[in-house]
Amino acid sequence: MDAKTLQTPIEYLKGVGPNRADLLKTELQIHNFQDLLQFFPFRYIDKSRFYKISELQDNSAEVQIIGKISGIRTLPMKRGKRLVADFEDDTGSIELVWFRGHKWILENLKTNAPYVIFGKLNNFNGSFSMPHPEIEELEKAKTKSDVKMHPVYPSTEKLSKRGISNRMISTLMFGLLEQSGNFSETLLSSIIADLKLMTKTEAMRNIHFPQSSELLAKAQFRLKFEEFFYIQLQLLRKNAVHKSKIKGFRFKQVGEYFNAFYNTVLPFELTGAQKRVLREIRKDLGSNAQMNRLLQGDVGSGKTIVALMSMLIAIDNGFQACLMAPTEILASQHYEGISELCEPLGVQVEILTGSTKKKDRKVLHERLQNGELHILIGTHALIEDTVKFKNLGLAVIDEQHRFGVAQRAKLWKKNTLPPHVLVMTATPIPRTLAMSLYGDLDISVIDELPPGRKPIKTVHRFDSNRLKVFKFIKDEIHKGRQVYIVYPLIEESANFDYKDLMDGYASIEREFPKPKYQISIVHGKMKPEDKAFEMERFVKGKTQIMVATTVIEVGVNVPNASLMIIESAERFGLSQLHQLRGRVGRGAEQSYCVLITGKKLSSDGKTRMETLTGTNDGFEIAEVDLKLRGPGNLMGTQQSGVLELKIADLVKDNQILKIARSYAHHVINADPNFKLEEHHMINVAFRALFNDKTIWNYIS
Repeated sequence: MDAKTLQTPIEYLKGVGPNRADLLKTELQIHNFQDLLQFFPFRYIDKSRFYKISELQDNSAEVQIIGKISGIRTLPMKRGKRLVADFEDDTGSIELVWFRGHKWILENLKTNAPYVIFGKLNNFNGSFSMPHPEIEELEKAKTKSDVKMHPVYPSTEKLSKRGISNRMISTLMFGLLEQSGNFSETLLSSIIADLKLMTKTEAMRNIHFPQSSELLAKAQFRLKFEEFFYIQLQLLRKNAVHKSKIKGFRFKQVGEYFNAFYNTVLPFELTGAQKRVLREIRKDLGSNAQMNRLLQGDVGSGKTIVALMSMLIAIDNGFQACLMAPTEILASQHYEGISELCEPLGVQVEILTGSTKKKDRKVLHERLQNGELHILIGTHALIEDTVKFKNLGLAVIDEQHRFGVAQRAKLWKKNTLPPHVLVMTATPIPRTLAMSLYGDLDISVIDELPPGRKPIKTVHRFDSNRLKVFKFIKDEIHKGRQVYIVYPLIEESANFDYKDLMDGYASIEREFPKPKYQISIVHGKMKPEDKAFEMERFVKGKTQIMVATTVIEVGVNVPNASLMIIESAERFGLSQLHQLRGRVGRGAEQSYCVLITGKKLSSDGKTRMETLTGTNDGFEIAEVDLKLRGPGNLMGTQQSGVLELKIADLVKDNQILKIARSYAHHVINADPNFKLEEHHMINVAFRALFNDKTIWNYIS
């Protein structure tokens, strides 16, 4: 079947018609033949085996038995009556039960004639029964098609009510496959031979109507591989096209600013990982292409120093740099840290946020346009049209998942050629997910902590141990340290959570009375200026305890805070807990994180507590999180476009993903535009799948 026929509207399939077509469209998003063919079964009923009654197990499975009906009787019930038949083979007997349709059954069933029955078993006091079995004469069953494994398709309540049953979808699918003949091959013959794959036609037939479980497994492998292969081709090609088409400014030298900083200002030796990442960035900046790099590193791994040193390379080459952060607090922290490090070098750094005063803005804009200003740090105020650089060469974006594509696109327009882009994130993204979400970005990872950092000790305590936890808090405060106490906030029940926070705050005030202890509180219902004031008091050390909902999870740096208490920790996701824990451990002292939960924990809850107490490695934690929550929830919805997978599963099939990526790499390296004769079929399939050729494809 060719690509054009596949686009035929579903109402033209025999047995569908306009009414059913509307239901299929609204309930299952099946609009054309191709959508139906890609509507894959989620499980299969194995009818390849017949059971003897003596072999039946109490596992509520669906089974198939050959036997005879020896007698039928009607039994009264509270409401109406039920029909019961004794069904036996040479090893025993079971009861068949019907609660409706009695007339038809009494007229059509013969005693002592051989039948095949199929259905779900019930076990009551050791004897088996089968309610409403599928029943067919043995002779007729033998003449049926040789499909042994029957597909079960996803359905909805509305479809079942309107008579679109699993059997009907199977019939439509069977009809469409009969009519479609052979499918155009979408994979290279060399890949098919190499991996011993099924053809596309065999795979499509065996995914819907498998002849055996081996053939089903082969069909699944083939189709999962193909799905990943094309996603990877798309991402890798985007990257290759980007590098060839989108020219970048070439930073030819590493000069005075960079060397002076490295030799005299840098407060500590860089880790091996930081040096490796800097080499990767320098290589990009020295080429003719525009850099588009994702820098991943756990909280506290030293991403900011790497970003600053990259900015100094830009300045050495006569360019300016900017750093965009998602919140004012984060922007000011970056500003304080970076301007302090740049002072001895004479590098000019400024900050621009929503609260920058008008007269200051005017001066700032002038200095930015005449090139006096080297580095501008700020919130999305940076992308306003009024902000004009003399020569922007590098844009660093912190916590990129908080900025939309359109916002990043505005940064591109700040110079004649787009500036180099370095995107930083402290949210560790598992390798498999990064390959699928950011396959078009080059990825650098800082995977070791700077020397002198002590790993945070994490413990799990139940509510009943609260008094011991309070004593521990007092001990830490007596040593001169500060403490975070975090409460969950779940939007649906904001009032309930607010009460939680306020009750917690009241009990902490009783336990830690003024004037001996000072407490700050920050939550979502406060005005921004009140939040900033409270944060400021804590940052300056005027309060020892910060009681908060999760507003503190991103980026606040208080080196003196050494203890993080997380209340109702079972209500947080793993990556969120890991982010919160990263708020402490920023000074030279030993830091601690205490997870407090109720007694009753779900198995996922237990896994989360064990994972956090067992490791500080963000990537390991992200892998567990991916297994528990699935990819959609991990990244939020804005990126799920890539991940609307039809058959493959990122978690279970990550080995197939890796194989598919290596083959896709091979094709793209040899022929990024699929111009070679042997890649003709890939070109056709690729065009059919991804015909969106807008600028958005080039923007990370």
